[in-house]
Amino acid sequence: MSKIVWITGASSGIGEALVYEHFKAGDKLIISGRNRDELFRVKGNCQNSFNVHVLPFDLSETEMLAAKIEDAIRIFGAIDLLINAGGISQRGLALATSLETEQQIMNTNFWGTVILSKAVLQSMIKNGSGQIVVISSLVGKFGTKLRSAYAASKHALHGYFDSLRSEIEHQNIHITIVCPGFIKTNVSVNALTANGNSQGTMDDAQANGMSAADCAKQIVAAVKAKKEEVYIGGKETKAIFLKRFFPSYFSKKIKNAKVT
Repeated sequence: MSKIVWITGASSGIGEALVYEHFKAGDKLIISGRNRDELFRVKGNCQNSFNVHVLPFDLSETEMLAAKIEDAIRIFGAIDLLINAGGISQRGLALATSLETEQQIMNTNFWGTVILSKAVLQSMIKNGSGQIVVISSLVGKFGTKLRSAYAASKHALHGYFDSLRSEIEHQNIHITIVCPGFIKTNVSVNALTANGNSQGTMDDAQANGMSAADCAKQIVAAVKAKKEEVYIGGKETKAIFLKRFFPSYFSKKIKNAKVT
């Protein structure tokens, strides 16, 4: 049975790959992101795309989101699955990063996701079912150099949505938090440096990471299984367990890890 799926961050990377997976499944799609032209490129890659609607906006402009949420729900009359894939990373030392840059990261990654999810949740409760997917990161479970605000935004997602899950699951609403590791996307290219400019280069680990298409397939499977949390990537996913069971050893390793 087809679903009505709203995907943010749909103009590239994991979000774009998820668009194709859900389109192949016959779902009706609303695709959002900052870059209107890139969203229409993605739509154009979906053959006979009359059930793919483009709704561009910037997650960091939180005061504009209420109107966009109304527009999204109006398109098909409901949202069955909200996938929060929009986000921005960081490559800057904490002491050098401007407050404005940190606020932009928090607004995009945390507040934008929370505002969209809470509004869509009201519609899901009214309809008696629904699912929310939050694309976090392995860095939502630990911190590394040059990622202070980014790690904070992803940690915040876990705290918020773990709490929210416990409040609404009895209403047949499910929440899945996804923690990707090194996925070959432009996330490091677009990452904000200390002064707010994009880094402009791809990290080595990102360049050698899992494809976005393979990541999307694993996300779709986890969502279908209604998993609460899933880790996707290569050997870097083991860092979560090292942090949990061998924190001192992990701390020594992460201090010397190559993070760009």
